[in-house]
Amino acid sequence: MFAAENGLKGDSRLQGISQAIRVVPDFPKPGIMFQDITTLLLNHKVFKDTVDIFVDRYKDMDISVVAGIEARGFMFGPSVALAIGAKFVPLRKPGKLPGKVIAESYELEYGKDCLEMHVGAVQQGDKAVILDDLVATGGTLSAAIKLLERMGAEVVECGCVIGVPEVKVFFITSFYWNKHDQGSKQAKGKAPLYSCGTAGTRRFLMRYVNP
Repeated sequence: MFAAENGLKGDSRLQGISQAIRVVPDFPKPGIMFQDITTLLLNHKVFKDTVDIFVDRYKDMDISVVAGIEARGFMFGPSVALAIGAKFVPLRKPGKLPGKVIAESYELEYGKDCLEMHVGAVQQGDKAVILDDLVATGGTLSAAIKLLERMGAEVVECGCVIGVPEVKVFFITSFYWNKHDQGSKQAKGKAPLYSCGTAGTRRFLMRYVNP
């Protein structure tokens, strides 16, 4: 769901977040409208508002793990983890983590990639939230969920600063069906999605969700 649909409708912080994000055309490849959150980080108030929205969302959910996706998930995840009393687990690109890791491959809107996580970073029964800056196709979040689930964690939700309505519907519908259909096992790589973003993002990313 979007924050505006969860008790924050009309909250001026959401407009400030949306306005602080710069759109860079044709990056990193022609045809991509890149959502640049580094301009958001330059504004102390908007950066704090973004973190506070996630903290308010998760502080009473008994979350024990906040997992951040490289690299922009690292910009929000540690602050949220500290505020809610959870540990922060980095999900990194291949070859960046020393020691034993597990890996999951996924497709981006403009290519392929892989995420890795340290073995032992999460424990059986941990309740986790995954944070990233943006969800487009959902592939990165799906890979992140699979990594945590393979180690026995329960992924309660995925949180993104920028969301796309079409992907939100996919994640929420999938989660509801899995949790309430008593005759089936929960599908891997799916969890509810929570985003600070607004529907205005759709015009930049719709081509990748519904090609």
